[in-house]
Amino acid sequence: MGSYTPGSAQEHYENLLADHYEWMFASPFEAKVAEQKAILDEFGGPDVSGGLAVDLGCGSGFQCIALSDRGYKVIAIDTSEKLLRNLATRIGSRNIVAKHADLRDLDSLVGPASVEIAVCMGDTLTHLPSRSEVSKLFQSVARALKPGGRFVATYRDLARAELLGLERFIPIRSDDRRVMICFLEYETAETVVVHDLINLRDDNGNWTLHKSSYTKLRLPAQWVTAELLAARLSISGLSEGQMVTIAATRKA
Repeated sequence: MGSYTPGSAQEHYENLLADHYEWMFASPFEAKVAEQKAILDEFGGPDVSGGLAVDLGCGSGFQCIALSDRGYKVIAIDTSEKLLRNLATRIGSRNIVAKHADLRDLDSLVGPASVEIAVCMGDTLTHLPSRSEVSKLFQSVARALKPGGRFVATYRDLARAELLGLERFIPIRSDDRRVMICFLEYETAETVVVHDLINLRDDNGNWTLHKSSYTKLRLPAQWVTAELLAARLSISGLSEGQMVTIAATRKA
């Protein structure tokens, strides 16, 4: 029998998820922006109007719009051309520069000690290919931040107790035209394979199954905290649960 190798997060988004990204949240775009603003209110520290912010994995713009509305100049980085096109329709007169780039190339995108706040939200950390790449990203963030600058990240804690049996099938959203289900396959102590299944109904009432899978990281909050400290960042906020929110500050 042949073996199956999941694709990368970038391939998964381009082949499937980017076309359904905003739909799957079941909230208006403005409501998602408001959610990000609330996180920044709690964990982002004082705003520095006119300061530089970096959105690592900006998607279609929930975070960078929130940062811009708080007065920052924003560099928005993502590997998905489709999601960046969606963001472009919303920038308007905002001071947001979109970059089609890998967030791991942060060192080449901003100068050292130039950033007031960097964010990596919505589960982007778990899309990196290995824990060592997460650690390298934290080092790059520490280099980019000004003394006293803030880093805020959110991600889904897949390192918690594994789901078993049919619990691994997770309904995401459904309506008259789309039905989305996610299936989790726990691979190792550090990774889980995510299978996304989306049934689409055409104008004639026929349904077609679209599917793709990719590997996500399992990142215990304790491990993330330790790696941020190793990057010479101090922990300034932490909220644990299914979604982890963590804030760190570059020491003066």
